[in-house]
Amino acid sequence: MYTYKIFNNISQEGIDCLNDNGFVVDTKNPDALIIRSQILKNSNFNKSLKCICRAGAGVNHIPIEKATQKGIVVFNTPGGNANAVKELVICGLLLSSRGIIQGNSYAQSLKNKKPEELTNLVETNKKNFKGSELKGKTIGIIGLGAIGSLLAQSVDSMGMKIIGYDPNISIDSAWQLPKEVEKADNLKYLLSNSDYISLHVPLVKETRDLISKKTLKYVKNGAKLINLSRGPIVNNKDVLSALKNKTLSSFVTDFPAPELVIRANKNSDVILLPHLGASTKEAEINCAVMASEQAIKFLKDGEIINSVNFPKVKLGRTTKYRMVIIHKDEPGVLGSITAEIALKNLNIPDMINKSRGEIAITIIDLDSKPSNKTIDNIRLIPSILSVRVC
Repeated sequence: MYTYKIFNNISQEGIDCLNDNGFVVDTKNPDALIIRSQILKNSNFNKSLKCICRAGAGVNHIPIEKATQKGIVVFNTPGGNANAVKELVICGLLLSSRGIIQGNSYAQSLKNKKPEELTNLVETNKKNFKGSELKGKTIGIIGLGAIGSLLAQSVDSMGMKIIGYDPNISIDSAWQLPKEVEKADNLKYLLSNSDYISLHVPLVKETRDLISKKTLKYVKNGAKLINLSRGPIVNNKDVLSALKNKTLSSFVTDFPAPELVIRANKNSDVILLPHLGASTKEAEINCAVMASEQAIKFLKDGEIINSVNFPKVKLGRTTKYRMVIIHKDEPGVLGSITAEIALKNLNIPDMINKSRGEIAITIIDLDSKPSNKTIDNIRLIPSILSVRVC
């Protein structure tokens, strides 16, 4: 029997998924944590904890390095909220292009006008909110993962030209891209040729301040910037300077900050959203179910698909007994493990070993159940972080 603890409001569908698979709640010593935006600290890592499943994509609120050192697998759910974010990007494209917000404010100001006067004012002043169409414009998509590739498909159908940049694009994501997407070899090319720029990269050391004065100098004059990814990917101070000198004509962001609020209250070139990117019922359900399913597959079979700190690993089950071993990726460790198993005359029909950086996972299928003594002896091998039979 496996246990879990829930942080934040997780959709009931995700909880049902765990319960239907025999998982039970344990708030003190769970095997799995299911979280959304909860900021985790080392104190949240109980001794029995084996995995942390984030119902969402971003994991900058989880101490990844500490989790890895303890052999705790951290999962996220890329793609679970992709459609929700994609739709909001399209909304951002329109909000920044058609004078919708300003027009709405003006229309609401006419509440005390008589019908004929109201109609005349609307027809007379609609020219003040004239915008431009998306068709024929070029959008630069930075990051071509689940969201970026889905966005490319949608804007392609809207008649936009697309430039994509992602030095780390996966094969699966590449297959999802329309053939019309122009692949940029560098960020400079994308920025200098795009009317719209949409960001879809994770927040890591390399992407912090990705859009700053160093890169804004390459931006096509009058471009519009959309950030529904993570706030610190954009240097707000530098973007505000770019808006003032008209390098950028609009900035749409899901991450309000004091300096942006001040600008938005005085100018219409900053459009602020209260972190609505994944705030749909459908996205919350998708992410909750994906997070729960990953906990189930890992705890029951050792399978890892969407982890931010461990390698992808999957081994079709061939026996009743499976040993899952997490260890440092060092010479001799695998040999020591199999030698200990051989000493007990245990047969290994199948096994797999995968590593990522300094961490590794080994899954071994056995014909018979290993004794507690065998498991304890494997635990004593240097570099072993955890051993369990599932």
